[in-house]
Amino acid sequence: MIRAITTFGYVGLLRPAPGTWGSAAAIATGLLIDHVLGFPALVLATLAVTALGFWACGQALRDRPGEDPGEIVIDEVAGQWLALLFPAAAFWSRGMEGWWLAAYPGWVAAFLFFRLFDIWKPWLVGRADRRGDAPGVMLDDLWAGLFAGILTIVAAGLAHGVLMR
Repeated sequence: MIRAITTFGYVGLLRPAPGTWGSAAAIATGLLIDHVLGFPALVLATLAVTALGFWACGQALRDRPGEDPGEIVIDEVAGQWLALLFPAAAFWSRGMEGWWLAAYPGWVAAFLFFRLFDIWKPWLVGRADRRGDAPGVMLDDLWAGLFAGILTIVAAGLAHGVLMR
């Protein structure tokens, strides 16, 4: 059960680049949640997967201090959904349903910026990654998701506010 959770239904076993596969699966399921159940459900799902991720990573890495196996992608799911919340919230607040079909740059940007921060690991992302413990496995991706979400909104503001004039 722990392995099924930490690998997000075994997506983390895909090679190469299991983190990218996990992020792609997270985008697909996050968009599906938002489309079928709505933005509030995506918020709840993000909170639930984050809590579940902290617990499952703690269990999986209990006897393996300092490890961050590539197959663990529940952290990517939590971080990617956090990044996705930013464009989803922007459209939801404007009453725009089905945004993910017409506004593909929003979720594409969230995906690309998240992968950038997750791989590059600047500032707080890298600090969390260097913790060498199970919470650090989750925290680096949550920081990456936060920064990716903010950058997605900044990029949208530039694209729609400055470049479209």
